[in-house]
Amino acid sequence: MQLGVMVAIQEDVTWDGWLRVVDFVERVGFESIWTSDHLWTVIPGLVKQSLAMWPALTAAALRTTQARFGQLVSPTTYRHPVELAQNAVALDHLSGGRYILGVGAGWQEREHEAFGFVLPSPGERLARLREALQVIRQLWTGEPVTYAGRFFQLDGAVLRPKPLRPEGVPILIGGGGEQKTLRIVAEFADEWNPGFTDPDGFVRKNRLLDDYCREVGRDPRTIKRTLMLTYLIGRNESELREKARRMAAWRGLDPRAVDPDRILEESRRRWMLVGTPREIAAQIRDWAELGVERIMLHMFDLDDLDGLELLANEVVPAVAG
Repeated sequence: MQLGVMVAIQEDVTWDGWLRVVDFVERVGFESIWTSDHLWTVIPGLVKQSLAMWPALTAAALRTTQARFGQLVSPTTYRHPVELAQNAVALDHLSGGRYILGVGAGWQEREHEAFGFVLPSPGERLARLREALQVIRQLWTGEPVTYAGRFFQLDGAVLRPKPLRPEGVPILIGGGGEQKTLRIVAEFADEWNPGFTDPDGFVRKNRLLDDYCREVGRDPRTIKRTLMLTYLIGRNESELREKARRMAAWRGLDPRAVDPDRILEESRRRWMLVGTPREIAAQIRDWAELGVERIMLHMFDLDDLDGLELLANEVVPAVAG
């Protein structure tokens, strides 16, 4: 099992905070570091500052030498495939091949409305995602591309330099739709992240993805299965309750007015990783048995480097291999 760290950079993350976590992840040896791609907070009713994704990823490329990095995920509703293709190659070169391009169909209705982007029906979003992936793959050949699609049109477009590898930059596709999304994953993805799911849902989707891979003549083992999970880690119940209060504050609640035990119970019900290092290691091993190959650990509290260090020192060695 590989463990990465994911930061939702739209939730009041500062540049100092982001860079501190990037440096920490590289120093203690997590496999990867991930950002989100949102223009503002996804928590209704709050106003928070947001970091721009491309500069955040560029900083990760330049401040690390070992960790992989990418985004979870860029929607093709407001990220044009030319933008995605060109930036992906730039980050590929800057990092020596450690960047992973994360894309998806888009979902955040409030965000699209607020910033003037159309959020089409789910079927149209997925058709747009498929076209975007076709355009990206063709642009990475470095040859002239003429493309006449429903959503995107190119006329002799050439993007160079090409990616470092002939097969292009690795692509992670986010989404768990069982009729259409997983078929797109089988056709285009190097990695897959289903979004929020429970163990039964993951098993069902994972098996469907295997079936779709076989339909298109692809070895299912060539797609890495990943999952993003929020964590609450502490050495004991007292520390866990304090982490729960900090999560409440992150959500915009008064930490003095919440019941931390209730937050811990709710978090466990939602399949977050909750407990001591030993308990969280056991939960991660359970996911590994279901076929998950990498977990992106959602770090909501960027001041909690102690918790991140607990994960690095006691959980990563316990689940490695």
